[in-house]
Amino acid sequence: MKATSKVRDVFVLRLLLGMLLVLSVTPLRAAVKGEEVTYKTGDTVLKGYLAYDDAVKGKRPGVIVIHEWWGHNEFVRKRARTLAELGYTAFAVDMYGDGKTVDHPDKAKALMDATLGDARRLHALYDAGLTVLKKHKTTDAKRIAAIGYSMGGRIVLQMARDGADIAGVANFYGSLGTNNPAESGKVKAKILVLNGAEDPLVPPEAVEAFKKEMAAAKADYKFVNYPGAKHCFAVPDADVVGQKFNLPFAYHAEADRKSWAEMQAFLKRIFR
Repeated sequence: MKATSKVRDVFVLRLLLGMLLVLSVTPLRAAVKGEEVTYKTGDTVLKGYLAYDDAVKGKRPGVIVIHEWWGHNEFVRKRARTLAELGYTAFAVDMYGDGKTVDHPDKAKALMDATLGDARRLHALYDAGLTVLKKHKTTDAKRIAAIGYSMGGRIVLQMARDGADIAGVANFYGSLGTNNPAESGKVKAKILVLNGAEDPLVPPEAVEAFKKEMAAAKADYKFVNYPGAKHCFAVPDADVVGQKFNLPFAYHAEADRKSWAEMQAFLKRIFR
């Protein structure tokens, strides 16, 4: 019995030593940190969400994430966390105030129209989020990009048109029209447009007008059309919402996957 006990004790000791050895040579990665951030522009209180991986050493590029017309919801927070997993510091901003979200198209349109209809306020809201991202301890303030979905895509595209001093913008299924087209030599940011080829909210004539505008402005842009994809192709529950409100929204897994990969390649290129 004593011999058996000794054998068992030696086995357990060796097992523990082996575990300690594995732990000593295996780097421990911390989970992505997500922080609620309250900030302001003027008298408007804004509520955003900042994500980063604190296991990444030093400063890294920052990415602004702008929500759809529904407001600052979990979808953009999840995208911010995924960007953090890729090694970026991501800030999902608030373009409505108080982190407001709505669940009916009529309310969403009213909020969107009010936001897009005031160019000065639109820039102030964007700039407030940009300031938060640039000031974060993990952000390389000289390497910033912005991505947006639907309304957010339209906003980041307009920021590029207006000469935003950032590396690049990626527009996921945002409309392409504008009352303030890009001027030649004014566009500093590289532009990526990820569009659903079957999206009735972005008709072919709008695509052609956009391409002519970019060419005239001598902008560095890339336009990608995804066959079969409609509006909101990256949102998993888009079909449910589309059917509920009779809207041309539908999730498209292939377009979602390919557009995200395209965006990753874009970020790597502009941050080289």
